[in-house]
Amino acid sequence: MRIAVELLPQGPYADTVIVIDVLRATTTAAVYLESGASEVHFACTLEEALASKAPGVLLAGERGGLPPAGFDLGNSPLEAQRCNLNGLTVVMSTSNGTRATHLTAASAKTVLLGSLRNAHATARRALALATEEIAIVCAGREGRVGIDDTYTAGVLCQHLISMVEAALDDGARIALDVRRQAAEPSALLASSAAGLALERVGLGADIPFCAEISQTSLVPTLVGRAGPLLRFAAS
Repeated sequence: MRIAVELLPQGPYADTVIVIDVLRATTTAAVYLESGASEVHFACTLEEALASKAPGVLLAGERGGLPPAGFDLGNSPLEAQRCNLNGLTVVMSTSNGTRATHLTAASAKTVLLGSLRNAHATARRALALATEEIAIVCAGREGRVGIDDTYTAGVLCQHLISMVEAALDDGARIALDVRRQAAEPSALLASSAAGLALERVGLGADIPFCAEISQTSLVPTLVGRAGPLLRFAAS
């Protein structure tokens, strides 16, 4: 098995991809599903999200960390945890994570949404689905590498190589080094550019939640499309 880590999305991808935007889109998407949403749909743009508004659909996401005008919810996993979303569809659009996911879905056979909270379950799921390669794709922030996503990729790599003999590319080796040098995730996430930006808009409380490792077995998995939107369901 080959394990590759892209510190920023590049593509194309032929096999199984895990997309990471730990602060916060891929963390929050899983929590929406845990809170009862039937599906979470990823929109690339605000316009696509707003056009999908309908009965039974809630809009969630952020620009600059805060909910855009006309949206029902933000991109906070703590807010998502307090919601009762039974039977509803949540359409998300975020600054980095949803866009990176669209890029990967253009070519990948399978797309999973990974985070620290579902890291071990996501690694197991990817290994069960992949035939030749698992690519872990970090969303980054505003076109720049994020140490928060790189660290999360390292956690996934560490678990994968504990289960299977694998050939690692340079990106995977970098991610593993970051993981090994920073064993405590909360402080690292808080010091990242994404973490500091959350603190500036008063959402720093999301960071310790996002830093918890393997607290859920739910893995959002791409199951299809609804027009331009990517449809994710729990697996």
